[in-house]
Amino acid sequence: MRRPGFLAHLLVSAKRHWSNYLTEAAGLFLFLFMASLITTTVHYPGSWLARQLAGQQVLGRALIGLVAGLTVVVIVYSPWGKRSGAHLNPAVTLAFWQLGKIKPADACWYLLAQVVGALLAGQALLALLGRYFTHPKVNYALTLPGPQGTAIAFGAEFSITFGMVAVLLLALHTKRLQNLAGWLLGALLAFYIVVETPYSGMSLNPARSLGSAVAAHNYTALWLYLVAPPLAAWLAAVLFQLLFRNSPLSGSIVAGPGAGSPGTEPPQHPVE
Repeated sequence: MRRPGFLAHLLVSAKRHWSNYLTEAAGLFLFLFMASLITTTVHYPGSWLARQLAGQQVLGRALIGLVAGLTVVVIVYSPWGKRSGAHLNPAVTLAFWQLGKIKPADACWYLLAQVVGALLAGQALLALLGRYFTHPKVNYALTLPGPQGTAIAFGAEFSITFGMVAVLLLALHTKRLQNLAGWLLGALLAFYIVVETPYSGMSLNPARSLGSAVAAHNYTALWLYLVAPPLAAWLAAVLFQLLFRNSPLSGSIVAGPGAGSPGTEPPQHPVE
């Protein structure tokens, strides 16, 4: 009997798991909206907060990191985040695909949903915040290489993404940490925003960088953010496979459609 082609798998998966894909798009939209909103508030010269933080760049980044990190935590542990797994990042989805935790068809839909969510967030911010969002001090919340250059920015993006995925996988592999994975990710994100932003703008996420770039019509070094995070995430997943072969992964972030036959199994819900 002839097996259905990949297009058929895509269609069946879309019919069965469309709500998971919608959740991914909405989750990344919410994260980018909140992160960009606090970024605009901190950096727009006319805001009260910007005046209070004048000359205190590290403190400003810490505040942005706090809001962004808490937003991730809220999304991950929300009922909707638990349903889809709240990957929120094509690099994370790629890592779970490499580990066999998400089917190829579902992974494709997740990637599309994440890109759509990021693009919509960029346009919504542009429409709602207008001149505040486009001001040179805010600059559409673009991720751009720092004065150290593109090579350093690439290395920085690769390193922080590898570290994030490694921490995530080790947490999901360790029973005591499984249900804390979202908190660990939020804390790590906040830390990265404080210490890494001067080198690359701290993306970690190709969809996030794409959304800002399209809103700004500025594609400077975008390739860097489309290549470094996915490559690092994939490598972290491969090394995890080599070191922890056949090891189980559980927790909120492994929710969503499983790796069985496309469109035939119910979503895998997290271990509480």
